[in-house]
Parts: sequence; structure tokens; C-alpha cells
Amino acid sequence: MTDSENLAREIAKVLDEKKATDIVAIRTEEVTIVSDVFVIATGNSSTHTKSLADDVEYEIKKRLGIDPEHVEGRATGWILLDYGTVLLHIFDKESREYYNLERLWSDAVNLDLSDIITD
Repeated sequence: MTDSENLAREIAKVLDEKKATDIVAIRTEEVTIVSDVFVIATGNSSTHTKSLADDVEYEIKKRLGIDPEHVEGRATGWILLDYGTVLLHIFDKESREYYNLERLWSDAVNLDLSDIITD
């Protein structure tokens, strides 16, 4: 497993612990130079979405010593945490449905998170 996949799995663990929904990780290294993995998750409100971003940022720093290179959208329905090779997209429900990143990146293969996600 690559460093990017390990980071994506750790991000997914934090998201699952903090009750994010519809968590997926998409291997994008074969279809774009932007990143190796997209992690996508949904918060159940704008407050929850912001809290998820804060919690991931805090926990990944604590667990792995890694800060995001850039953060976008803290005041919107789509928050992006850029960890270089891993991009985390946290949406509210409406924005997730509207942007539908899974459809846009349907050529990419999903990373198996079944051992992480507790539903």
C-alpha cells in the first residue's frame, strides 16, 4: 500500500469516528496529475461539515504529524483539505449531490475501505 493510500485510510478512519457519511476513497493517480487519492465524505449539516474538517486536520496532525498544504471553502458547503497526494472533499448533502465527484471521476478505481467504515 502506498503512503497516499495509508494517509487516505487514516483520514477515512477519522471521518468514520466523527460520523461522516458516504465516505469513499478514489485512486486518481491513473487519471489525473492533481493527486493520488480523493477522499470524499458528507456531513449532515454545515456545522458538522466544518467540524469534520477541523477534526481531520487536528487528528492527522496528531497521529501522523502532517498538516494540509492548503484548505479551501470553510464557509461553504464544500471544504477541501489538500494533503498533496491526497485531496479530502467534505460536502454537505446538497453540494455532494450537485457536484457528484464520483461521477466526474468514474474512470478511477475505488480504494477498499470496508475494514474501516462502520456504517
